[in-house]
Amino acid sequence: MFSVVLFLRLGFVVGHAGLYQALAMFAVAYFIIGMTVLSVCAIATNGALDAGGAYYMISRALGPEFGGSIGIMFFLANVCGSALYVLGLVEAVVDSFGILPGQKVGTGVHVLPQSYWYELLYGTVLLALCLLVCLVGASIYAKATFLIFLIVMVVLGSILISFFATRPIIFNGSETENSFTGFSLATLRENLGGGYAVDYTTGQMMSFSSVFAVMFNGCTGIMAGSNMSGDLKHPSYSIPRGTISAVLFTYLVYNVLAFLMCATCSRTLLQKDYGFLSDISIFPPLVTVGIYAATLSAAMSNLIGASRILYALARDDLFGRALALAKKTSASGNPVMAVILSWLVVQLVLFSGKLNTIAGVVTTFFLLVYATVNLACLALEWASAPNFRPTFRYFTWYTCLLGIAGCCVMMFLISPVSASASLGFLLVLLLALHYLSPSSTWGYISQALIFHQVRKYLLMLDVRKDHVKFWRPQMLLMVQNPRGSARLIDFVNDLKKSGLYILGHVELQDLDMLPSDPLQPQQDSWLSLVDKLNVKAFVSLTLAPSVRYGVRQLLFTSGLGGMRPNTLVLGFYDDEAPQDGLAQHPAFTSAHDEIPLAFPPVRTPTAPKLLSPREYVGIVADALKMLRNVLLARQLESLDKAWELRRAASPPPTIHVWPVNLLRPDSARYADTCSLFLLQMACVLSMARAWRRARLRLFLCVEAGTMPHAQEEKLRQLLKDLRIQAQIQLVPWDSVTRLHWQNHQGPPGGPALAGEDEEEEVAVNFPANATQVSDEYVRAANKLVMEQSPAPAVRFLYLPRPPADASLHLLYLHQLELLTRGLGPTVLVHGVSAVTSTQL
Repeated sequence: MFSVVLFLRLGFVVGHAGLYQALAMFAVAYFIIGMTVLSVCAIATNGALDAGGAYYMISRALGPEFGGSIGIMFFLANVCGSALYVLGLVEAVVDSFGILPGQKVGTGVHVLPQSYWYELLYGTVLLALCLLVCLVGASIYAKATFLIFLIVMVVLGSILISFFATRPIIFNGSETENSFTGFSLATLRENLGGGYAVDYTTGQMMSFSSVFAVMFNGCTGIMAGSNMSGDLKHPSYSIPRGTISAVLFTYLVYNVLAFLMCATCSRTLLQKDYGFLSDISIFPPLVTVGIYAATLSAAMSNLIGASRILYALARDDLFGRALALAKKTSASGNPVMAVILSWLVVQLVLFSGKLNTIAGVVTTFFLLVYATVNLACLALEWASAPNFRPTFRYFTWYTCLLGIAGCCVMMFLISPVSASASLGFLLVLLLALHYLSPSSTWGYISQALIFHQVRKYLLMLDVRKDHVKFWRPQMLLMVQNPRGSARLIDFVNDLKKSGLYILGHVELQDLDMLPSDPLQPQQDSWLSLVDKLNVKAFVSLTLAPSVRYGVRQLLFTSGLGGMRPNTLVLGFYDDEAPQDGLAQHPAFTSAHDEIPLAFPPVRTPTAPKLLSPREYVGIVADALKMLRNVLLARQLESLDKAWELRRAASPPPTIHVWPVNLLRPDSARYADTCSLFLLQMACVLSMARAWRRARLRLFLCVEAGTMPHAQEEKLRQLLKDLRIQAQIQLVPWDSVTRLHWQNHQGPPGGPALAGEDEEEEVAVNFPANATQVSDEYVRAANKLVMEQSPAPAVRFLYLPRPPADASLHLLYLHQLELLTRGLGPTVLVHGVSAVTSTQL
């Protein structure tokens, strides 16, 4: 519990800060420690603890990234703390046995030479003694600690008696400057306020923050019990009781001793003689023994704590081979290599030379660790996980928050440079572990917090408040086999514009005939596919007797709250045999990556399809009835996006947009709901980061005698109102429409811009003349689209609505196949909802 601060630095604290500020320092320090202890007790009583103490608690609560980085920081804090106590012990030894200043030869017991290198040698010898005890094991350390505790209690009792029993003493012949006055009201008044001066050991001017840094090191021993969590029989029982008792007892002792020192010792004595307690003691050798015992115990406590943290880090394999050596243990389970490695690092820190020099660094490290312990408890409390049920209930989220705030404020108050450097080092460790460490099975508090927040915000996402200004595509892409759809999955990811993206799959089985759900084993493969393709998508799998019923289920049930699919994306139904694009995808071409084996091979050309043509068109009709937009993607697997977007800058790749219903030349319009949705989707694609070099080219089909320039100007104004940048190209199509009008009566009418009163009628109009559109006309329309050069990266075409008569579905699909034959990557689009806005 106690350390070098009690015997060698408490007078330093009171002498520089005065009684009022010293009591304030104790209050601040123990407020921070008290809040942290409440968090430690809560975590310690929420499950079984293992070796590692605070590291184990943080890593299992916040995950490996935070746990590993804070583990290293806590290891360094214990290492520096051990060095600090060894240096304090060296200071006490030199004060007792060192050659007096001004003398070259020792006299009596003062025989030890004093210099930097000699003091480093003494520290090395004392550290070697600590090493021997720690190598034997935690059991002998526990027994030695109990013995030391008894010695310290006896010494503490003798010191308290000495304040009352010792008569006034004058040091160096001056009563007013350097004296023990006994209880004196004048001395008390003199020591009430602060009187910061130069520290005689370092030559540096002291301040509130520098004195607090030294004082706080006397309070860090309260974590010694949790550091040995792996060596305790019942850590969940022992840690709360032992830690709280230690905090209350040490706080009381520090306050009582501070008052006694202020009432009996002159400020000069307190500032200029750190070992004055021996001089005023009724039995000075006993105080010397107490100093040695307390500092040696604290040094061993920090050394063994550092070794246990290092061993826990090595055992968790967070740093791979870098800490492999620290895993080795003795036959009794003592991590001897971790002890030796910790000893080596402490030995390096001893080169700093003076206790006060490293006090600020040690305090910053411990404050950072305490802040993270509070953060771990706060995260567990805020996550509201049902399994967070600590038996210790005397904490709340605001005690954790106050502990974090107190730690952060004092860290930067003590040393802004050290605090910033520590946080920077912590951030580097966090990033390194995030990208390099293997995944763990501990559970991630971040997932619980994300779930908690997402649920809250989903409840706030009110569909009744939707507005067209903030519309975004929310995609449901149906995938039969990812092996044949890798590029389509990637393409739709570019189309989603930060919206919802779901990969849907229908498994044709009957759950009643199966012993268990066959979709659960597939889930991991689909999620791994999403990770490897680097798409931001969810996965939704379902069982159904037919694909059509399965798609209906997904359209009805996918999503949650205000995040539901508004657009269905299907691959095109044709006779082309699917190709295994997964094997050639850049994400799977690395020799170290294997293609997910859970996906079956692609369908062979002779194998039957799982979906009939009528069922396919029925799916499109179902989606439109459910007011979902529909996209049919043909030959997207032939789209080499990397090549298209990286080819020569001149000319840039283009996206061809045909916002006219080519299968309805008698009612073709450019401003109905479907055409505007088509424009929106093409614009969204061009806004994606990977497609920003691409240029939109909009084709305006015109006929002779229809004032094409007026139509072009209206279309240009529409694009301007919609803030869509596109090149408009006039395409005469008299030769195409003539093939249609030859078989029909009535004057030809060219495409026009529909008024608002006509827009809705056109959007829901079924193409009742599907039987009247000849194959010759459709082939001519296909040729017209194909002849527009240069060849684009992808084309967007208007998708007519399926006929209401199901008997015409085969003809409808046949016409779509003719229209898009040989066009390369093509997306047929039908929109049913308003998605564009000209308002601010």
